[in-house]
Amino acid sequence: MGVLLWTNCVFLLACGSGLGFGSPNRCDEVRKVFQLKQIGPNQLLPLSPRPGSDLQVCMSKNLTCCTKKMEEKYQVAARRDIQNLLQTSSSSLKFLISRNVAAFQETFETLIWQAENHTNVVLQASYRSMADQAVGPVRELFTDISLFLLGSELSVDDLVQRFFDALFPLVYNHLINPGLSDISPSYAECVRSSRRDVRPFAAAPGLLADQIARSGVSGKLLIQALHLGIEVINTTDHLQLSRECRRALLKMHYCPHCQGLTQSKPCMGYCLNVMRGCLASMAEIDSHWREFVHSLEGLSARIQGPQDLEQVLLGVHTLLHDAVGHAQKNGPRLSAQVHKLCGTPSRRPAQSVSLQHSSRDSIPLKAALSGSGDSLAVRRRDFLNSLRLYRTFYGGLADQLCVSELASSDGQACWNGTDIVKSYTLRVVGNGIKAQSANPEVKVKVADPVINQIIDKLKHINQLLQGKSIPKLGSLDQIETGSGDADGRYSGDCDDEDGCGGSGGDEVKRKVPRVSKLSPDVTSDQKRRHHNHHYPRAEDSAREGRSRSFGLTGAIWVLILPCLHMLLAL
Repeated sequence: MGVLLWTNCVFLLACGSGLGFGSPNRCDEVRKVFQLKQIGPNQLLPLSPRPGSDLQVCMSKNLTCCTKKMEEKYQVAARRDIQNLLQTSSSSLKFLISRNVAAFQETFETLIWQAENHTNVVLQASYRSMADQAVGPVRELFTDISLFLLGSELSVDDLVQRFFDALFPLVYNHLINPGLSDISPSYAECVRSSRRDVRPFAAAPGLLADQIARSGVSGKLLIQALHLGIEVINTTDHLQLSRECRRALLKMHYCPHCQGLTQSKPCMGYCLNVMRGCLASMAEIDSHWREFVHSLEGLSARIQGPQDLEQVLLGVHTLLHDAVGHAQKNGPRLSAQVHKLCGTPSRRPAQSVSLQHSSRDSIPLKAALSGSGDSLAVRRRDFLNSLRLYRTFYGGLADQLCVSELASSDGQACWNGTDIVKSYTLRVVGNGIKAQSANPEVKVKVADPVINQIIDKLKHINQLLQGKSIPKLGSLDQIETGSGDADGRYSGDCDDEDGCGGSGGDEVKRKVPRVSKLSPDVTSDQKRRHHNHHYPRAEDSAREGRSRSFGLTGAIWVLILPCLHMLLAL
């Protein structure tokens, strides 16, 4: 029994001495990780453990393998690591929204093309004599509608009235008085000008303008809301962290390296306190983001009938056919009114025009219409079903990062900010700004002003989506992309520890680029980070198996001291 005890204790003492400063490798493991993570030049590392009296965050009563310059580099690396994690975590959400913004806009353009084509087919089949000359006004009408849907603040009433103004001289010349051709441009202009007085198309212009405006505003609002969703993600992806947060991240991520604990992970409670403190302002987005998703669902449910853009666009040809038929039916009355306003035009003798007025039922459009039917509705439904999975994204982000990425598993020894322990014993606070008043790891003073700005934009778009606020001219474009204030400033502060111009830094504070209306999908760099997250590199796996190079922590002493007592007793 004594021999076995002696053998075990000699083994533990040998392991302990191998981790101590007497080891010939000393700071080699720290040097390897420092180089592998490209934190800074190796010349910053000491050749052997040294007193750490000059350190500001990673202070320890033991010798350390860190210098003040290393500490500054570690803080920059800790901030970079968290921002990479934030971008990786949001990449699938950002890709979902970006992809559907492009898909919705493409669907709008396809619907515009189909509607224009159907209108020309109807005119060619029913009013062949004027169809060729009507192609231009029809194209202009749908071009204006397309510009309106894609963001231009055009007056729908004006563009519809312009179309019917241009259409009336053609209807008058070819259908109302078909024997009169080649009217002079001046007379055609007079006929055009008389259209709003004689009202040849009855209520059709007002009805079409109202339908396009109602359905178009809903479509534009959907696209604008998705652009804002991308802006929210870009803002939080590039969140500027406070000084207290940066120091806390340094302490949690890299201070263990100074003691040779390059493979250690923070305790779960410790990680939650640090991350909930750092992302406290981001957690304030949670309720507004949930409402944003819910409001998009409400808007989609209301998009039906006169607000269904697809139904309205693919019904233009029917409305136009009926409007022209109404004018032709009332030809004698309209001819008299035009004659009274414009007089009798001077013209050459005209050849009689043969009308081929066919019934709408004979127009081969049914298959084409049904082939594209409900494409917008199906796309909206599928998108919202996917987006619904992310409605709690901002409320649980800090916890998700700790559970899936940062913290140690339950029951394993972990880093508590000072030493390796069995568990974290301090109080764990909740999410949000108010809960941080009792946070033992991170002091949170005020909410981030940039996050407050994005919350204000979410509140505004939610009001519009819910129909509680009616968008006015230019109001949608005021919810523009970009995540800085008027002077280009961004959240957080900057000091020498971050490398923002100080002696120890090599990074320059960057502005977050403004997001274009057609925001690109996830970048290749983000996809690469996502791949590395799920499929670790070989050197990372190998590094997990290496032993610690030095550092007699409290956990080691717990194992060795009882052996020393037993040896003395023997």
